[in-house]
Amino acid sequence: MADSHTGCLCTEIVHTHFGPLTSKVASALLTRGRLPLSQLVVFTGLKLRTIRASLISLIQHNVVWHVQNAGEPEMFEVNVDECLMRLRYGRYILQAEKLFGKPAAEIVQVILQHGKLVPPEMFSLLRITDPKTLLVYKQALHKLVAGSYLRASTPKSHVSPKDRLIQYEIDEKKKIVGFPTAKQLREAKEVAEARIKQEDDETEKVGLKRKAKEQPGHRNSKKKAVEDETVVDDEVYFRINCERFNVHIRNTLMTTAAKERFNVQAAVVLEAAIRATEKAQLNLSDARTDPISVSNVMMQLSDVGELLSGLAYPSKKVSAGTCVKDYLGMLSSADNPTPAGKAAAFISFGSSKVQVEFETISRRLRRQVLEAVTREKHGSEGVRILRLLLGTGKMDEKQISKVVLMAAKDVRPLLAAMAADSIISTQEVPKSADRNPTRTFYLWYVDLYKAYAAILEDTFKTLYNISARRRAEREAPEVKAVLEKSQRTDVQQDESLLTRIERETLRDWEAKEQKLTVLESRVEELVFILRDLAVHGIEDLD
Repeated sequence: MADSHTGCLCTEIVHTHFGPLTSKVASALLTRGRLPLSQLVVFTGLKLRTIRASLISLIQHNVVWHVQNAGEPEMFEVNVDECLMRLRYGRYILQAEKLFGKPAAEIVQVILQHGKLVPPEMFSLLRITDPKTLLVYKQALHKLVAGSYLRASTPKSHVSPKDRLIQYEIDEKKKIVGFPTAKQLREAKEVAEARIKQEDDETEKVGLKRKAKEQPGHRNSKKKAVEDETVVDDEVYFRINCERFNVHIRNTLMTTAAKERFNVQAAVVLEAAIRATEKAQLNLSDARTDPISVSNVMMQLSDVGELLSGLAYPSKKVSAGTCVKDYLGMLSSADNPTPAGKAAAFISFGSSKVQVEFETISRRLRRQVLEAVTREKHGSEGVRILRLLLGTGKMDEKQISKVVLMAAKDVRPLLAAMAADSIISTQEVPKSADRNPTRTFYLWYVDLYKAYAAILEDTFKTLYNISARRRAEREAPEVKAVLEKSQRTDVQQDESLLTRIERETLRDWEAKEQKLTVLESRVEELVFILRDLAVHGIEDLD
């Protein structure tokens, strides 16, 4: 069951993509947790047929999990992660077009619109009849499946991972004889988690099959050459692998961070180092890339000569290898071997091997978000206190006042305001067992998990407000009438059928839609940094 702001956002997303009736069903599941069909009828007030149709649509698009245990009714639960991923569908289509061309983008788009599909259904919905065009789309589909951008949809993918983990733990506990010890329970959980991981890995391999292709030779040849190749299985249902597309979003964010920290040329070198191992980056859980050599980085650079303009050399006769190594040294903070320098590094560069440090960069991006929010709400003084507590740990009010060079009367209300926003927290250290407040030390510190959770909650609330504002603008009577008229076939062919006022209303709506979409994209980027990049846990940089 999601929190209030996340639940409101998911309900709004479902309303936008599936309509008001389906959003009512999703709202009941989000606010009350997993429910059977009979209770959904009671809580939503809708007809049983309507609820079934809504659940089928949500299951088709992987927004709802369903499971039925022995002797229990079928239970339904909203997949919050998959629902939030729908905000990035535009980026996924654009990324597919950049990687594999327009046919791949159209395939991704039709899957996002209709849910999981088999290849014949994809080509039918795309209305492809020409054999040559069909071959192009089949090649694009093969690239998407081989690159793990599309993954097979199996019956187990419709069950919540928690349900699978609980069931597998029960199966392992049944094998224990007698009263289980703590070690046996821990081992049972580890075996269950390994079983889930093994099943997920096997699912990644589903979708491609081997096909023997005979190559015709001369008539007098004694035997024919047979070549095995992989083809897409037409009987497998495919869905979008959001994790694979999220990898590209992460890489773009880190390249942009290098550009802001150094210059464009340094960002190009970092992008080349990431691209060299991009095929092995299947999810966001990797702390760093695989080790690669400097020559592998140089092979990914299209024009090494332009890199010379980013560094000041006394002579222009500098080899390309030396220039790239200087950039790698700058990105690895080779001139600052202190802990602070390592925390500011983008890569690790040693023994002629290069590794991009995803975990370190992600921590720094999250800290930048925290500092930006603190600066916006509490000014530069708040950022000064935040950095002090992050660097030194717990401190009392008097120590903070002395170190940041601020009067105590100014520090006290600022600390209270920052604590109200969950940016900093207090730790009580009582002098006596009765925990009397007058005999207690109050130390201030930064609880990163709590601070990031508070910012993420506000971000979800902002995304909900943006989506609600877009829907309110779209459903305004004058705008709704113009939008319905503009969808007519004759109006699409001849815009002069619209009056001047209607054209102005349509342009104003398009301008508002574009502004809201850009704002939503920027806010959603914060969600990606705080939520998706926090796969290694919340830790301090220092």
